[in-house]
Amino acid sequence: MRSCLAKVTACAGERVGRTIEAGIERMAKAKKKGPHDEVLLALRAFGMRYPGVHYKSPWPGHMDLAVNDKTFAYLSLEGEPLNISCKLPRSKDVALMLPNTKPTAYGLGRSGWVSASFEDGLGPDLAMLQAWIDESYRAQAPKRLIKQLDGDAPAPVAAKKKAAKKKAAKKKAAKK
Repeated sequence: MRSCLAKVTACAGERVGRTIEAGIERMAKAKKKGPHDEVLLALRAFGMRYPGVHYKSPWPGHMDLAVNDKTFAYLSLEGEPLNISCKLPRSKDVALMLPNTKPTAYGLGRSGWVSASFEDGLGPDLAMLQAWIDESYRAQAPKRLIKQLDGDAPAPVAAKKKAAKKKAAKKKAAKK
């Protein structure tokens, strides 16, 4: 009984050791600077400027942009080839004409999602990818955030209350 337990423990320890080693190797690879890391970081910074945006990482190998917990841009990690997927309801047909694009897997392509991959040789067009992020954000974000983005946002509730109090104070002063 004891020898069986020792064998199981040794096997489990070996497996854990291999798993830890594999994790360390993955982290080391991820820390290597990729050829498109600057573009990737610029895209993340661009996307984070939108109202209500946060990072979302539902599975390893992604650092996605989301609004209201709905992803609008799937992005790869630094040190890896640049991959991006966005929902493009207006421009998907044009985007799919590019050589490095395809409909996004898992059935998302049917809903207007387009994926682009940029290996070492292909240089991504930052302005085009920013336009994709903008279109995708507008497709996924709630209307109230889009209004805020376009400058049509309603006045905040606190400002409305202050204005109502001022108006009431003026009426009281006029009655006296």
